[in-house]
Amino acid sequence: MRPTITRSRSTANSLIWDILTFEKLQTGPVVHLIYWAGLGVVALFGFSALGAGVGFAIRGIVARDWTSLLIGVPVVVGGLLIVAALALIWRGTCEFYIAVFRIAEDLRALRRQEEAARGDKPA
Repeated sequence: MRPTITRSRSTANSLIWDILTFEKLQTGPVVHLIYWAGLGVVALFGFSALGAGVGFAIRGIVARDWTSLLIGVPVVVGGLLIVAALALIWRGTCEFYIAVFRIAEDLRALRRQEEAARGDKPA
């Protein structure tokens, strides 16, 4: 038989209790923070690709060198397409992690429901 621990209803105590006991998973909010940080890195990559392409194009215009202009335009277009693909891949990866942890929460709820139906004490 497992000992039961009563906890206070205070918000600060509840937050600390949730962090220390794994009763509530903190992964969802953490994944959201990681998602926005990763999206910032993807945006940084996009700005660098855009800057490189525009830099090549301006250099080609100033120097009357059409090869630099012809290189600059595809770099801008390709960079933006790659950034869009990276953003979608990053979002899918983060959603996958959230789905896995929600499955874990659902399994915990199903286990508690089954234990209640059998008459066992909850964990």
